[in-house]
Formats: sequence, structure tokens, C-alpha cells
Amino acid sequence: VDHVAQVDDQMTVATPEAESKFYTVKSGDNLSKISKEFYGDANHYNKIFEANRPLLKNVDDIYPGQVLRIPA
Repeated sequence: VDHVAQVDDQMTVATPEAESKFYTVKSGDNLSKISKEFYGDANHYNKIFEANRPLLKNVDDIYPGQVLRIPA
């Protein structure tokens, strides 16, 4: 920005959350399989679905090469 020499960023987070991971979908994947890999339980697939709601219309709507956010 013109005429701004520096910014004094004093923003802090009281209790930081664990960062999300990202996963590139491979052929044969589904959300349950991905959930089992990351959470150890296939039944947590809805966490992944909700985190990617803007990209996915339903839980079966994934394709190879798509990058999904995997919440902590």
C-alpha cells in the first residue's frame, strides 16, 4: 500500500486450534476411507464433508486430484 512503511500486527489468538491438513483425492477414495486414514474411524467422514461444504454437494461428490481440507 502506498505511503505505509510498516504494519504493527499485534493480533494474537487466545487458544490456537490445531491446523488443518490437506489431502489430494486419489482414484478409489471416498470420504469414509479418508476419514479412516486421518482419524482412525471411517464414521467421522462428515467432519471432512462439512469442512469442504463449499466444494461438495454430497458425500459422494469427490474426484481424483481434488484437494480437500482435513480439519484437526
